Amino acid sequence: MIGLISATAAGAAARDRLAAAWPDRTRVYDGPVGDAVRRAFAECEQLVCFLATGAVVRLVAPLLADKASDPGVVCVDEAGRFAVSLVGGHGGGANELACAVGELLGAEPVVTTATDAVGVPGLDTLGMPVAGDVAGVSRAVLDGERVALKAEVAWPLPPLPVAAEGTHSIRVTDRHIEPGDREVVLHPPTLVVGVGASKGAPAEEVLTLVEGALRDAGLSAQSVAELATVDAKAGEPGIVEAAQRLGVRLVTHSAEELARVEVPNPSDAPLAAVGTPSVAEAAALVGGGELLVPKRKSQRPDGLPAMATCAVVRRAARGRLAVVGLGPGARDLLTPRARAELRRASVLVGLDQYVDQIRDLLRPGTRILESGLGAEEERARTAVAEARRGHAVALIGSGDAGVYAMASPALAEASDDIDVIGVPGVTAALAAAAILGAPLGHDHVSISLSDLHTPWEVIERRVRAAAEADIVVTFYNPRSRGRDWQLPKALAILAEHREPTTPVGVVRNASRPDESGRLTTLGALDPATVDMMTVVTVGNTATRDIAGRMVTPRGYRWQEEPK
Repeated sequence: MIGLISATAAGAAARDRLAAAWPDRTRVYDGPVGDAVRRAFAECEQLVCFLATGAVVRLVAPLLADKASDPGVVCVDEAGRFAVSLVGGHGGGANELACAVGELLGAEPVVTTATDAVGVPGLDTLGMPVAGDVAGVSRAVLDGERVALKAEVAWPLPPLPVAAEGTHSIRVTDRHIEPGDREVVLHPPTLVVGVGASKGAPAEEVLTLVEGALRDAGLSAQSVAELATVDAKAGEPGIVEAAQRLGVRLVTHSAEELARVEVPNPSDAPLAAVGTPSVAEAAALVGGGELLVPKRKSQRPDGLPAMATCAVVRRAARGRLAVVGLGPGARDLLTPRARAELRRASVLVGLDQYVDQIRDLLRPGTRILESGLGAEEERARTAVAEARRGHAVALIGSGDAGVYAMASPALAEASDDIDVIGVPGVTAALAAAAILGAPLGHDHVSISLSDLHTPWEVIERRVRAAAEADIVVTFYNPRSRGRDWQLPKALAILAEHREPTTPVGVVRNASRPDESGRLTTLGALDPATVDMMTVVTVGNTATRDIAGRMVTPRGYRWQEEPK
């Protein structure tokens, strides 16, 4: 919950805008400001104070205890010009909150955390437990000192300016180790603990078994991603409580699914009880991985039979492939989600000219793999291969990466062993349509006239079908020096079904500095004025030129000619 505190009418107006925008996330605190701040500080995860920064400093200073538990505090000035991340930039989420508040109120977010200021991800913001000399190692990164990355297990980290050796180190491990001098230890969630239990097994017995298995194997409980068991035990109180006390989710699988998993230690007892010869080992191994701790039983001090079993598996890190559409070229048409994924990726793969467009948005330490025109399939294979190595990868394309771009060749190479995230972008057809008016107001189709990958016979059949169906057509890749006859042929096919006066929009380099757009007709268009940087949109029989704009209505009654 976000507590909102204000002292003046101007502050209350901005406060109320936040409350209206985030009704489920915010709570307004009225009354004397000091009392309101103290109540909100005790009850909320974050605060937004519409007060002077100095006043907020004096009010929250006596309340501060620990940056790991204190709420994040953001200050907004009376004029609503700035949203200042004051306290809890990372741990309290104040940096992100300042950006969100700034976007909503039109204020400039002010973030002074050193790592954020220079574009380096904070070591305590990577979404996993961290221990050791966070401040010292972060300072070494900021000062440009050599910081070694010691990855004992692969994990898709964001870009970090690291080296093979250095005076400081970042260790990525699921082992239980004490950080050394000048070292930070990150514990990624690589471990799955399979658990079986008899009815009524005490939570303490389950928890003692799991913690002992991890300790004996030298593994860290902070790297446990989940407890896994059979569906029949989904509500077993001892297992449920053990997961809660470990702070991990409980995942269940059907007996049929577990029975198909090969395990080293099957047993008749669980087969008779729940329908699978293994619960602990099978539940841990159902997603694949390396069995680090085979099935072991709990030990009871009274000498009675064990009521719980467990096994521990290390799952291989799933690489992350974000297929990112950069839009038509203008920076303000690059989506916030695309920006976030570019900064999230430690490896960027793309066409060299597209990389140049967004190079300044990348974080220090991003590894860039760029190539020229004609290497699309190679780029797709490279991106998938890097993701399979456990990296966070961004594969970029212009417009929307799923429209005549990199998504289809990449997904043809990918399998279910990596996570794939699609990031939509503004396509050239949409950017051109916005310049022309509203040509895509009714059914429309996009057709590429490049026969480098598609036989012309197939392209022609598609053009003819669109012509006969009276659908607005947008032509991508309409003409190049080596392909100068396809566009005239396509226009001739459309002319068999449409009048020469049919509006045609021609847009070159949509949204870029040298953008140009013009409206002509099917009969007047000169194909020689078109090149590969151009999008050609041909209207249907209802499309009209209205005040110099190309408009295709959704309905036709209003379009009827007056009698």
